[in-house]
Amino acid sequence: MKHTLAASAFLIVCCGAYAAPVTYNVDPGHTYPSFEADHMGGMSILRGKFTKNSGTVVLDRDAKTGSVDITVDATSIDFGDPKLNEHVKSDLMLDVQKFPTAEYKGKLAKFKDGAPTEVEGDLTLHGVSKPVTLQINQFTCRVNPMLKREVCGADASATINRKDFGVDFGEKTGFKMDMKLQIEIEAIKAP
Repeated sequence: MKHTLAASAFLIVCCGAYAAPVTYNVDPGHTYPSFEADHMGGMSILRGKFTKNSGTVVLDRDAKTGSVDITVDATSIDFGDPKLNEHVKSDLMLDVQKFPTAEYKGKLAKFKDGAPTEVEGDLTLHGVSKPVTLQINQFTCRVNPMLKREVCGADASATINRKDFGVDFGEKTGFKMDMKLQIEIEAIKAP
């Protein structure tokens, strides 16, 4: 009995000091995956964003680990031009009728000063999954004074080749296939 009590006390003192992973729910009002894509082989840069998304971020600061699981509604693409929006949604490009969502699942990595600097994961776009590493350019967690809850936010970026995902519209007429992803995300600590 003494050994059992001693072991229990040891576990409480020893292991109770470790924080458990914390789950944060993506705030769709402050999360906008955006991108830049070439138009006509250097004629201009088209910029767009997706306005509907959901997901979770799990962060374990002590273990320096975590995960990201995001779903983006591909039908919510917005260039600020309804005609261009419909063209990109069509089967010539994203084919949102067949592939209505894009997903990104990854692991937080390369922590520095308690914050992750990368997400190593897989992007599924247009029905194709490929590894994509996001560079985290900025990462901050603090209590939001209006919500009275902790919120973590980040700015992340990567460059992908859209042809790798089966979206090669315009390649034969000189469009560049590289796209720059810029992702702003905020996630609220789950109750």
